[in-house]
Amino acid sequence: MPDQSPVASGVCRDCLSRTPPPSPGRRWRCRACGGPRIAAHPELDRLTIAHIDCDAFYASVEKRDRPELADQPVIIGGGKRGVVSTACYVARMSGVRSAMPMFQALKLCPDAVVIRPEMARYVAVGRQIRTMMRELTPLVEPLSIDEAFLDLSGTERLHHASPAESLARLARRIEAEVGVTVSVGLSYNKFLAKVASDLDKPRGFSVIGQAEAVEFLGPKPVSLIHGVGAVARKNLESRGYRLIADLRAAPPAVLAGLFGKEGLRLSQLAHGVDHRKVTPERPTRSISAETTLEEDVADLAALEPLLWRLCEKVSSRLKAANLATGGVTLKLKTADFRVVTRTRAGLPPTQLARRLYEPAHALLQQECAAHRGRQAWRLLGVGASDLQPGEDADRGDLADHTARREADAEHAIDALRNRFGDKAVFRGISLRQKRP
Repeated sequence: MPDQSPVASGVCRDCLSRTPPPSPGRRWRCRACGGPRIAAHPELDRLTIAHIDCDAFYASVEKRDRPELADQPVIIGGGKRGVVSTACYVARMSGVRSAMPMFQALKLCPDAVVIRPEMARYVAVGRQIRTMMRELTPLVEPLSIDEAFLDLSGTERLHHASPAESLARLARRIEAEVGVTVSVGLSYNKFLAKVASDLDKPRGFSVIGQAEAVEFLGPKPVSLIHGVGAVARKNLESRGYRLIADLRAAPPAVLAGLFGKEGLRLSQLAHGVDHRKVTPERPTRSISAETTLEEDVADLAALEPLLWRLCEKVSSRLKAANLATGGVTLKLKTADFRVVTRTRAGLPPTQLARRLYEPAHALLQQECAAHRGRQAWRLLGVGASDLQPGEDADRGDLADHTARREADAEHAIDALRNRFGDKAVFRGISLRQKRP
């Protein structure tokens, strides 16, 4: 049963003061500023695991930098053949959702302002927010550039505030100093903290306590559990597991027999149990970039400048992460959505765009030759795998005496771009087609 103990006080998310509950029948407002945004829960001061998620992050950054877009529907994404990266809440009111094909999004919201994503700018804002998180606690586990788990256990004496008060202060600071908003979920484990952060977007602050967790989860669909996508949901539903309560009613041994280790995980989460710790460092397994083409393309010459730009993006991300790659993967998607991947492994560790491009180009050339122009591609991507420390990149040796010279030249170009913009310097291959 939910915790029926009284709430001693709440935290005003506007002025950060403590405020007592209202009189029976009256709305809860802050005694100090009159604001209605009160974070309150019987377990508020005992919970320490949080999930912070920026609200419509890419679109929020664009609206921050272009105030004239404040009240307009904004979609961040590619051309008509691409998909929606994110949409502001105005566009979402028309039914636009992330990962939706652009043509469908524009049918739903024809007046939307469409902006191609500028990842470097979003990453910079994400790092600024991440720095603020780490000022609260060293236990910050990033999930992406705009969301992270935090463990605030033991921070009360440092900040002279409960975790809930510290989180409310952080959310207000991010909004004031960075110009984007976040939603906060607070609970006793990672699973429920992430669920809570989605309950009241945007600018939300939701709490799920231990006493209410089981009852809260019961009527929710199994798709609420992370890792249960459309295929897994259909599989579970076909076996009679439609709600989380159905999973909880099943003996763990039965779920394990049906789904192996995944069945045990589902059983635990259905009971509100999640033993995962907030781990600050999560190793990066791969770095990639891809683009959906405006039209299906079969010609190698037309694909080459696109491939080069993708290699430049991957190179930039490797350098930013201080990583090198010993393997390059080419990704292609056919007109009928069949995905083809080809990998070249065992390469000397590199961060350089040209040294990514050469093996990727060889793989692309092989695929185009194999189909002799009969196969057109709707998507092109490049990935870096077998990641290694950046210090090992492009050292060169007696058999490769040009590596250091190439690295120095590329880093000089990077410095010019950082100072004067991405289009300050670019190679001739990218002139074959208009730069995005």
